[in-house]
This record gives sequence, structure tokens and C-alpha cells, in this order.
Amino acid sequence: MENYKCKSVGIVGSGIQGVCIGLQLIKKGIPVTLFDRHDPLSSEYKAASYGNAGHFSPYAVLKFNRPDILKDVPKMLFSSYGPLSLKWNYVFKLIPWFLHYVKKCNKKSMLHTAKYMNQICSYADESYEEIFKEINITNLVDKKGIIYVWSNKNLKKRELEIKVRNDLGIKQKLLTQKEILNLEPNLNPVFDAGVLYEGSMFARDPHAILKEIFKLFLRKGGKFIQENIKTLKQFDENKTVLKSEKADYNFEKIIIAAGAYSKKLTDQLGENIPLDTERGYHVHFKNMQKLISRPIICLDRGFSLSPMNQGLRAVGTVELGGLNNPPSKKRIDYLIKSAKEFLPQLDTHYDEWLGFRPSLPDFLPIIGPSLKNKNIIYAFGHDHLGWTLGAITGKIVSGIVAEEKTNLDLTPYSSKRFN
Repeated sequence: MENYKCKSVGIVGSGIQGVCIGLQLIKKGIPVTLFDRHDPLSSEYKAASYGNAGHFSPYAVLKFNRPDILKDVPKMLFSSYGPLSLKWNYVFKLIPWFLHYVKKCNKKSMLHTAKYMNQICSYADESYEEIFKEINITNLVDKKGIIYVWSNKNLKKRELEIKVRNDLGIKQKLLTQKEILNLEPNLNPVFDAGVLYEGSMFARDPHAILKEIFKLFLRKGGKFIQENIKTLKQFDENKTVLKSEKADYNFEKIIIAAGAYSKKLTDQLGENIPLDTERGYHVHFKNMQKLISRPIICLDRGFSLSPMNQGLRAVGTVELGGLNNPPSKKRIDYLIKSAKEFLPQLDTHYDEWLGFRPSLPDFLPIIGPSLKNKNIIYAFGHDHLGWTLGAITGKIVSGIVAEEKTNLDLTPYSSKRFN
């Protein structure tokens, strides 16, 4: 709409999605208020933007809706020592998500997801680079690349991944075991080969980067209210109210960017979105970050070793168990055991952490207006790429709010695909 300018926006969620969206809106001169029960600047902040692997992974477009993975799911679920586990008290609640997943677990859907993940991933790094010019990222971002390793027993899976990425024009350098050990001599050679994504960025402290972007948002005039938004009241198409335990807040447009918690609000609108959570864990090994010079992703084990300022972070696995189950000691033990197989030098760990990845069964995020109210905009479901896609999601959503034209095909990210 020509000369249109939104007068006010409320954003639910102050993780990397919400903060980046808020920043881009403020840059357009649109007043923004962020809401979250947690203050991103607090040392107590422990959300996904604190505990993730820190990878900027624009190449990671091939997701889990693959026929070759589906047939392995039962075996993995019944193994206490594997990359995937299930909280059995959550089985019935998971059924809607799982039925959608099975339906989307085929070659056609896999390639569809890869294509449209690549569409936004290809702009991910440059969108962050624009932000990094305005903040201090000294000792926070490195560009030494990221290495994936695997064993030959899963070679067919890896060949599929390599082919799909090649077809999409993603640059990757295949490495032998010897070449990997030349780059990372401290690794125990419990792998056969791998791939290097040269020049890929990684964060040495994701939370510190989030704080820098959040402070930039505040400096430019953004507002933050530390309250837990529990209710979204829709009076008519032009009036939507966010309700916390303390007050009601009116905005012209509202953005739901609350990660795995977004479903609690979208359900109130009557949208049937099968959003669930993949629970991930991390531990740190103090003063061990210099053992490797870049992140190592161990594909067969479903975890990563990331050199962080806090120490060496072992992070990953997927546990299906919702938001309310307690942490699993077995998942932590699995991470520790796996990390020590790759780096036997590791000693005592600390900082056991559990976080929640917002997961949709086709592994594409939902970015765009609600089907129930065009003034409510969704930005969640980024799964394992929430950190990677924060900056580009900010640009896309701010463009939607400002009703700007885009060259991107945003149809595949609409919630309409589930309704």
C-alpha cells in the first residue's frame, strides 16, 4: 500500500527472531515493543538463543523429512544411546505432529523443503553482516568454517545430502579422514570422512551476540517490557490485544515470535498449527575450547562440538518430549560420552542445559500473516536453524509489516499449508 506506515507493533518473544524483527522495524521508523518473561540482558537468560550450537548454517537446507530417516526412527527411539529419544509420557500429545511428519516424509516434500530453506538461507549471512557493522562482535564471531564428519556405514545418507546441496549450488569441500585430522589434529579418528563449509561463520558466545543486537534495538528507540504474555484477544480484524498478568496492550500489528511457546497463542486464534518441540541439550568443558579451531558436527551421533568463550560446548541430540517434562540425565550422559569419544582429552563438564527448538513436521518455518487476522504475523518454527535465520527473518517480517514488495516467494512459509 503506497505511503502506508504502521503506527505500532507488539512482538511476543525476545529471542533472536523477535529481537532481529524488532530491530528491522525500528530501522523503518515503526514503533516497536518487545515482550518476554525473560530479559535478554540478564545473566539468568537461558533460552535457545543462549544455549544453541552457535552455527550460522546457510548450507543446512536438507532436513529430517527424508524416507531414509523415517525407516530408522523406531530403532533410534528404542535406543538409550542414540541421537533421537522420546519421553514416553508424551507419545499421545505428539501424535498430531507425527502424523503430519509421516505424510511429509517423502522425496518430493524433502526437495520442496530444501528448495525453500535454501531460498531464505542464501540471504542469511549477508543479513547478519549488515547488523554486525553496527555492533561490537570482537571475539564473538569467527569465520574458520564448519566441518561435518561421518562414518562409512552411513555413506548413502551422506551422498544424498551432498547431491541435494550440489544441485542447489551450495559450496562444499569433501575431506578425507587425513585431511580432517590435518585441520583438527586433536580429534580421535572415530570417523571416516567429512565435508568442510569454508568460511562459514560461528558464534563463540550466542547469548553475547543476542545481547549486542538487543542493545542496538534499544538504542534505536525500541521498547522492552518484561512480562509473560498469556492471552491474545482478537476483538475484530483491526483490534488485537496482548494480555499479561499485569496489563492489556493494544497494537496495530502483533508478531508472534515465541519459538516453541508460540502454539499457546496461535491456539487461541483457532489455527490448527502442528507446532511441537525438539528438546536439545548442551554441556561445557571448561578451558577446552582450544582443542578444536572450528565446530565439528558429528552426523552419525547427532551432536556438535563447538569452541565457545565459556569452554568447549557439546551440544545437540533430539528429544521429543514437549515443554514441561524434566531434563533427561540419559541425554546429558550421551552428550558427554560422545564428546569424549571424539576428544578423549576432555575432563569434567559443567553447565548442563536443556532448550527447546520449535519444530514443524515439514521443517519449514511459518513466516507470514495469521489466517484469522492479517494484523497478526507469525515468525516461528525455524527448528535447528533459528540462530541462522534470525537476521533474514527480521528483514522478511519487517517487510510484511510495512507492506513492501519482495522478490521472495513467501507462500511455502504460510500457515495455510496446515489448515
